[in-house]
Amino acid sequence: MMGPTLRQVVEPVTLGEGPHWDAEEQALYFISTNDYTINKYVPASGKHTTSKLDGRTTFIIPIEGKRCHFVVGLERKVVEVRWAGEDGGASLLRTIVEVDQEYPDNRFNDAKADPRGRLFAGTMGAEYEPGKFHLKRGSLYRIDPDGKVHKLEDNIDISNGMCWDVGRAAFYFADSFEYAIRRYDYNVHTGDISANPKIIFKYKDHRLEGIPDGMTIDTDGNLWVANFDGHRVLKIDPRTGSLLEKIRIPALQVTSVTFGGPALEDLYVTSACVNRGVEQTPPAGSTFVLTNLGVKGYPNLSVKMN
Repeated sequence: MMGPTLRQVVEPVTLGEGPHWDAEEQALYFISTNDYTINKYVPASGKHTTSKLDGRTTFIIPIEGKRCHFVVGLERKVVEVRWAGEDGGASLLRTIVEVDQEYPDNRFNDAKADPRGRLFAGTMGAEYEPGKFHLKRGSLYRIDPDGKVHKLEDNIDISNGMCWDVGRAAFYFADSFEYAIRRYDYNVHTGDISANPKIIFKYKDHRLEGIPDGMTIDTDGNLWVANFDGHRVLKIDPRTGSLLEKIRIPALQVTSVTFGGPALEDLYVTSACVNRGVEQTPPAGSTFVLTNLGVKGYPNLSVKMN
């Protein structure tokens, strides 16, 4: 059996993040935070389009039942954007919510729709000099379809890596500077998570460098984790805390992962090329695809927003 195969599919951006596979369109959406852009890549044509907004973008997720409408993380706001997917042309329609008023320099980071279409979105403190952040200023929020906002966690450094295993009633999350992955009990009916998470994986136990960034889950229940500042994607069994696989990526700053492709067997990997005292040369900042992994993922879900 062939091992994993890696291909670069989108040219470098400064800080690629938040990949979301739209199964209906067979297209990958992602953002580049420092470029203020939302992006779309269509594998069938190889076409990459982009549109710029007026602040740091942090995620882009389709809104269920509203074609060409998305929730986008924009600084401390979740906004609704209309975008037909061509170069330019995105229009900001409204602000859905603005959070973290006590920390005006905060911004959103990672976000996903949960299995019932609620938006889970986390924030982080400002980067006040390269690689140094205001810590314990972030929070994790759930935004319900009726627009109600629930703060699920606070005292977070960098909110990252959200995914769910409904069969095991689990929500997985990474606070990056904890150098670990948390598991919460998750109630699919209410969207609530337990007050006391368990640490199910620690970087130091496996002598890993860097920090956990974006994350997804396969249908076997294993986690796939972007290892920022570590040149790698990690495959982890969250039930045993085992590190099953390390796949090298030709970018130091690996930011996030999501399954895509017609059978959800391809793993799309975003990366960054932020200069924090050391220049990050191409292909750093590219979006890659890993194939021949022998696993498949779950569909990325759209957000329900009334």
